[in-house]
Amino acid sequence: MTADYGALAKSIAALTEGETDSVALMATVTCEVHHSDDRFDWTGFYRVTEPELLKIGPYQGGHGCLVIPFSRGVCGAAARTGEIQIIVDVEAFEGHIACASSTRSELVLPVTNAAGDLIAVFDIDSDKPDAFRQEDAQALSGILKSVFARVS
Repeated sequence: MTADYGALAKSIAALTEGETDSVALMATVTCEVHHSDDRFDWTGFYRVTEPELLKIGPYQGGHGCLVIPFSRGVCGAAARTGEIQIIVDVEAFEGHIACASSTRSELVLPVTNAAGDLIAVFDIDSDKPDAFRQEDAQALSGILKSVFARVS
């Protein structure tokens, strides 16, 4: 099954309506996205907890890395640059952090709050190579913006 992003956006909007707590929002988004698509092997947030540092947040799947500096890995690159990262082959990404040996491709999206400050990155790993497309990034980016725009 592949994600029906229209239905996913509606479901997430209904489930998160009125909520402003970022961790509660992250937990709900993670659960809904993770179970929406067979390509998604690990789905979760890494939260900005101090300058230049990400720590694990709500996630679904096997264990994740606990701490990721902005200077390392795909998540660090998304946090550092503020740009979506679509990695077709994690083995070819210099500095990739192997939190799970099953990961073959990755999609990481920066997450900002109402003020435009980076508060997290949303990381989706797949055990399939070249699993993600620009359409995935655009749809998920729109969902994240609508959900986290209410967080101060």
